[in-house]
Amino acid sequence: MTEVPQELMHESLKRMHADISGIKDGQNEIKAELNAMRGTMISMQQDIHNIYGVPSRHDQRLDRIENRLELRELAEAQTRFEQNP
Repeated sequence: MTEVPQELMHESLKRMHADISGIKDGQNEIKAELNAMRGTMISMQQDIHNIYGVPSRHDQRLDRIENRLELRELAEAQTRFEQNP
């Protein structure tokens, strides 16, 4: 087996170190992008939750209005019966 000169080994290790450093930098960029996407998803989820809350409030208001109308209709019907005899 031939001996590898020390300088060649040192150069190979330098290149490997530079490549690994580049991979780490890329990995850090990916982490930052994932965190940004996570933040966007959380804000979208909150927006969707707020959007679903609006129809719910409208349903509650409509229920109250319908109850009032029914009470008014009953009162009007009652006054008709009271006025006729």
